Formats: sequence, structure tokens, C-alpha cells
Amino acid sequence: MKAKKAVKRLTRVEALLSNVIDGFAAGERAVKELLDNAKAAVVRARKTLNLKAPPAAEKKPPVRARSAKSRLTAEGRKKLSLAAKKRWAEAKRKGVSAVTGRPLTKTA
Repeated sequence: MKAKKAVKRLTRVEALLSNVIDGFAAGERAVKELLDNAKAAVVRARKTLNLKAPPAAEKKPPVRARSAKSRLTAEGRKKLSLAAKKRWAEAKRKGVSAVTGRPLTKTA
């Protein structure tokens, strides 16, 4: 188990023991003493783990994600337009539809 997880669990156990100890009546001295000893042991274990735990490694800052809208430059738009026109011209020469790739049919 990782040290960080163990410390979290020990902290939770310490809180639970505190609640149980507070709930006991003053007359239950023997049981309350045992619970106090258990709580002290949990506190010591947690402190020991805190000392042994290596410091958390520094995380790199997140790389800035590309914006959701990527925009074409004017040059890119012009290149796409020229490429599409070439495709259409070639398709027309071959006699097929540039969109579907099916042969063109003559209409009346």
C-alpha cells in the first residue's frame, strides 16, 4: 500500500476511534483506556508514515491544449480550393461524379 493511502486510512481510523471514545460513558474506564491506547498507537503510526513518505514529485504544468476551433489560414484555404478544383476537373474529364465517383449520366 502506498504511504499516502495508508496515512489517509489511519487518519480515518483515528477519527472513528475519537467518536467511539467520546460515546463511552465515564463509568467504562477500562474500555476507554484501551481505546485511548489504540488511538495513541494509530497516531504514532501515522506520524511514522509521514516521516518516511517521500515528498511528492512536482508535476509538470499541463501542456496547453489546442483551442477547440482550429482556423484555416488564408493560404491554407486557397490551397484547399485549388485542390478541390483540380479534383473536379479530373473527375469531369473521366466522366465521373467528383462527389460519388459514379459515372455521369446525361439528362434530357
